[in-house]
Amino acid sequence: MLDATEAACLDAFPAIRTHREAWVGRYLVTGATGGMGVVLCRQLASAGHDLVMVGRRPAVMEALIADLKSCGQGSHSALEVDMADRGSVARFAAALAGSDIALDGAVIMPPQPARTADPMPAPEAWDALFDGSFLGPLGVLKAAIGKMSPRPAAGVRAKVVIVSGISSVQVLSHYATANVLRTAWLAQAKTLAFALGPQGIHVNTVSFGGTLTPHYLSLLQGRADAAGVALDELLAQDTENVPLRKYGSAEEAARTIAMLLSEVSDHMTGLNLLQDGGFTRAY
Repeated sequence: MLDATEAACLDAFPAIRTHREAWVGRYLVTGATGGMGVVLCRQLASAGHDLVMVGRRPAVMEALIADLKSCGQGSHSALEVDMADRGSVARFAAALAGSDIALDGAVIMPPQPARTADPMPAPEAWDALFDGSFLGPLGVLKAAIGKMSPRPAAGVRAKVVIVSGISSVQVLSHYATANVLRTAWLAQAKTLAFALGPQGIHVNTVSFGGTLTPHYLSLLQGRADAAGVALDELLAQDTENVPLRKYGSAEEAARTIAMLLSEVSDHMTGLNLLQDGGFTRAY
């Protein structure tokens, strides 16, 4: 819902109203039931967007859909897929292709590899990691792109946002496998930006720094308890090397993703946007 000031502004400038209303669309979202995903879905639903949620737990997604009815008037649906299972991804792609779903974009949140300091995992470990965190999500994205019909000449564009992490751009010793997998996503996104740009499909990535999702907060609380310090004290210690002296919030992350889906990114593609409080030290 628009507040009084926004409504008055849009009434005064009809072109703004037309542009804004044209942005309401349908977006596929993976990782929708995660800590960041739930916040993102609530924000997009509140703005009137329709959502197609993709994940392994249909019951959890259906519960989220019921919750979203209180956030907006969009029409939401869920499709099951296990991105670590190639057969499941193939079945998902066939189901999406055979549906009447039309997409205006997608948010891909690849499952993040567990922390590991092993710089040379066994080949079998790499196979599992690439299947679940790269090849599976890429298959989902390919299926989603097949349901997009942008018309750039008419100003109708499709937006893809791939969510990554800080090791996409800054090597972290305890994220050995993530250093590789997240960087692979940056290269793939840049390739897709060149390939799909002429069709009016934008592909951008976001590299988030530490983000206080419920899961990450529980990890931090466990560390604080083990060290016998308060959580606030641990957070202050952890963010001493972050210029803004804080971690991000799921709400901040959701706003950034929503921005990249909006008309703000109409002349942006192949971009990796850093949202890390200034942690990355590079020109």
